[in-house]
Amino acid sequence: MKTSSLLPLITTCLFAAFSSQVSAHHAFATEFQEAEGEVSGVVTRVWWTNPHIRYDVDMTMPDGTIEKWSLHPPGNLPTYRRENWTKETIEAGDTVFATGNLGRGDAKKLYATCINLESGRQLGRCVSSNTTSEISADPTIDHTVTANDYEVDISGFWTNRYKFQTTVDDFQPKPMPMTSASRAIYSGREFGDDHVLRCQPAGLPRIFGSPYSMQVLDAGTHYLIVYLQDNTPRWVYMDGRGPLADQPLTSMGFSAGHWEDRTLVIETTHLAAGWLDGSGYPMSGGDGTRIVERWNIAEDGLSIDRTMTIYDDYYTAPLVRTRGSQRGDARELLESPPCDPSVFFNEMLEQGKLEEILNPQ
Repeated sequence: MKTSSLLPLITTCLFAAFSSQVSAHHAFATEFQEAEGEVSGVVTRVWWTNPHIRYDVDMTMPDGTIEKWSLHPPGNLPTYRRENWTKETIEAGDTVFATGNLGRGDAKKLYATCINLESGRQLGRCVSSNTTSEISADPTIDHTVTANDYEVDISGFWTNRYKFQTTVDDFQPKPMPMTSASRAIYSGREFGDDHVLRCQPAGLPRIFGSPYSMQVLDAGTHYLIVYLQDNTPRWVYMDGRGPLADQPLTSMGFSAGHWEDRTLVIETTHLAAGWLDGSGYPMSGGDGTRIVERWNIAEDGLSIDRTMTIYDDYYTAPLVRTRGSQRGDARELLESPPCDPSVFFNEMLEQGKLEEILNPQ
């Protein structure tokens, strides 16, 4: 366990000065009060989740007893990324000193507007308010969107039930060319392992096989594809750019495309690890996964034959999935109802596995 000569062992100073900066937090009024306080102690657990993170802290009181507190910094993961605040910035065992607003009803939680680390680094609104009051956009850049004059126009609304099949064990070739590593993961899978059941994004390659409709917009430098499943956006860059040097791994990855006659070719990298389908075939993600899609547009422009080829270190040969799309009625473009994970968590509760799901080791 780390110790610190920089930070005070205990501070419990309370005062009632109201900070206007906290009023924008969506749950502030119900979770926290105007009275402020300080917490100093050792981090025991990091909850790195979107939209809000949490740090559990053991604070040693003057009489030697331990109080368990939780720190709730303002902001979300995209905000932290801009500030180079990562999951590893604060780890279990680190000593921290935080100030902010106290929880309501004597709850031992702190809306941590400022966190001081042993290194001397500060995090939170004591460093940046995360708000912009001055125009910073470059006036020399054309910020408007101009569609391209492509020979093939795929903009518009598409239904994906055309040539649909269930996205379970739908790959070719058969049998699945698994390595020993993927076979072990596949054999050990359990119901609760499927992140989609917890309402996390299906992502690629699963959303490719979804029967939900999609809308394609030519945004100049890229195609913006909006899948109705989970209201999921996708950017397919068409201007030759590559991923950022620190491009994160995400459920949709980084996609770049180009036209070959009437075929749109899309290559996707930087995918987070996950499942290839609903039956639990694993995907390694990161450098181990690359996906190439070929969207062949019919001569009349009314349909697309889509082929996906997955190159993954867990498999000894490429995996192929095929689907189709056809033009649809834009009046069907309705927002997808939000995913509700209550059925999944109730089942985990009935099976006695809820604690395991909520508190993985």
